[in-house]
Amino acid sequence: MGSEGAGAAGWDVVLPQVGIGTDIHAFEDGRELWCAGLKWDGEGPGLAGHSDADVVAHAACNALFSAAGLGWRAAAPASVPRLGNNAPVGPCALCRAYYPGPVTIRLYDTSARQIRDFAPLTPGCVSIYLCGATVQAAPHIGHIRSGLNFDIMRRWFAYRGYDVTFIRNVTDIDDKIIKKASEQHRPWWSIGYENERAFNDAYTVLGCLPPTYEPRATGHITEMVEMMRSLIERGHAYEADGNVYFDVRSLPGYLSLSNQDIDELRQPAGEGESGKRDPRDFAMWKAAKPGEPSWETPWGRGRPGWHLECSAMAHKYLGTEFDIHGGGIDLIFPHHENEIAQARGFGDTFARYWVHNAWVTMSGEKMSKSLGNSVLVSEMVKQWRPVVLRYYLGTPHYRSTIEYSEESLREAESAYARIEGFVQRVTELAGGAVEPAAEVPPAFAEAMDDDLGVPQALAVVHTTVRQGNSALAADDKEAAVARFAEVRAMLGVLGLDPLDAHWAGEQEQGEDLRHVVDSLVRLVLDQREAARARKDWPTADAIRDQLGQSGLVIEDGPQGPRWSLGSR
Repeated sequence: MGSEGAGAAGWDVVLPQVGIGTDIHAFEDGRELWCAGLKWDGEGPGLAGHSDADVVAHAACNALFSAAGLGWRAAAPASVPRLGNNAPVGPCALCRAYYPGPVTIRLYDTSARQIRDFAPLTPGCVSIYLCGATVQAAPHIGHIRSGLNFDIMRRWFAYRGYDVTFIRNVTDIDDKIIKKASEQHRPWWSIGYENERAFNDAYTVLGCLPPTYEPRATGHITEMVEMMRSLIERGHAYEADGNVYFDVRSLPGYLSLSNQDIDELRQPAGEGESGKRDPRDFAMWKAAKPGEPSWETPWGRGRPGWHLECSAMAHKYLGTEFDIHGGGIDLIFPHHENEIAQARGFGDTFARYWVHNAWVTMSGEKMSKSLGNSVLVSEMVKQWRPVVLRYYLGTPHYRSTIEYSEESLREAESAYARIEGFVQRVTELAGGAVEPAAEVPPAFAEAMDDDLGVPQALAVVHTTVRQGNSALAADDKEAAVARFAEVRAMLGVLGLDPLDAHWAGEQEQGEDLRHVVDSLVRLVLDQREAARARKDWPTADAIRDQLGQSGLVIEDGPQGPRWSLGSR
């Protein structure tokens, strides 16, 4: 069955594998040179080994091995070229041909309720739509977690060689925005713009890569009107009192994502949603009210409903079918369920995989402005370094709930400090930065391929740091530098490389202060060394303890004592 029909039925699609086959022979003097059935005249060496026909036959066989994912790829030499999926091409044991080994990323698909192998719609490409900010308020760390989780997903796909198209929308018209504008006696668009900038500042300060496109809902009214007109013509929607509603019973399979019974459904409804044929129908377009923003349509002036916006924007930027739709688990119903209904009713296949991240909670409740338990990103980065906040929010598994606590943040700070300490020591030893390794360690890749297992991948990072520290203690510079290169490669995928330009700027801001503190600490350490020299151990220990109480960690090494910041 073709991929379109299979996708519509919700079946897995097995795409054909493409193989690359070559046969390699050395040049040898005194032999004729034949290639592709033609003899090449002139002086010079020919090919040693098999005949020209054998070369072609072996290359064809090796292409079949390649497509089947057979052969040996574990020890490809560094000189062998790398493929788009970043896998080394490995030599076939019989013919010394090189082929790409298979790479399979697996993701938990909410719609299938299981982890599935990721098979892209277009080989070598991945398209992602992430429900972004509703900009009625500045972002708290619960809002920004989703952006971080999908930033890591995007980075991993890019590392694996995929060309990533990443769409993250902005909902800049919404009931909450209008309510805030009324309460603050401000234009609705000024509320949206102010908070959109706050969200972008938060994404940037925490090291998220910018999306390929970041469309605003209000910039796509025309696409929404076209979608509603088509849905009405197809019998999936109707107009009543200036509102346009989606008829949920017109579409078989409605509620399959959230696995609910339609007879038990309680559809959220807003003020003024009159004229519904069925209370379970949802509003795609809301009739204009005095003092509210509105746009002209064939059914009168009004404004879009939340769900319609994303269906229209996903269709415009990613087409009738795309790979991954993401968002928080709280969006599964009603938002994502209603997005699917609109898109399918319009004729789109829509998303092939649904990936949802869990909440950040406080005292077991979802972090929310309305509950008064939110922690704003703008305030958090005044108390904690942004890279520490990224480590804290980005390193738990995306499907695991994060229960916010300062103790957990301090643990994240200490863990990242251990990584930074290793990076700093090897940088000093090597006389400068060492480039990241071309490949991450296999165990790290295996963890990331398995539903973005960041906690398991991070364990590999810390194991490699410990190995590097052991190499430093043994004065094994080569091993320490090799582990350092691997650590940088892994941290780069997670967006946590301390030497990346984004975080290097953070370090430079405190460099002048560090020099001042270093001079003062050195004076105290010199006093401690003098006490140790005269074997005045109580005084030496007391100095060390006082420095520890000040938040400094002292490590004694062959080159003398060194200090670093400890946990709070």
